[in-house]
Amino acid sequence: MEFDHIFIIGLCLIAFAIPSAVSARSDRRWPKAAILMLLIGAGSMVFAIRENPGVYTLQTVDDVIVSVIGDLVNN
Repeated sequence: MEFDHIFIIGLCLIAFAIPSAVSARSDRRWPKAAILMLLIGAGSMVFAIRENPGVYTLQTVDDVIVSVIGDLVNN
């Protein structure tokens, strides 16, 4: 698996952790699943950034997302 895919998986996990946390807090539950998704997502993003330094900046995230989607569609 390429580092771009790992980075995007982490980004998606973090994006899905936000509604999970809001839902848990509104039901007055402890957001265990949201915290777990947040930790796994952040860990995978940090791993991809450390293994491939200088590639992932705020300006290039959208290019990485488009390239990963294009890679998945073409395969």
